[in-house]
Amino acid sequence: MHLLFLGLSLAAAAYFLPTIVAAARGHRQTLAIFILNLFLGWSGLGWVAALIWACTNPPPETIILQR
Repeated sequence: MHLLFLGLSLAAAAYFLPTIVAAARGHRQTLAIFILNLFLGWSGLGWVAALIWACTNPPPETIILQR
């Protein structure tokens, strides 16, 4: 029973690895990466796309100061 729980936990962590990476990096599109991962991660291609997206450096935010 414990091994089943451990196995399921490891499988879930591997499946949601792109989401975990995006959250750990503070990616601005973490929610979108999670949704892609959730709905298309099973295909393999969706999982790889989500992982690549999670590993990209988002462009820095531009702050415009007004007088």
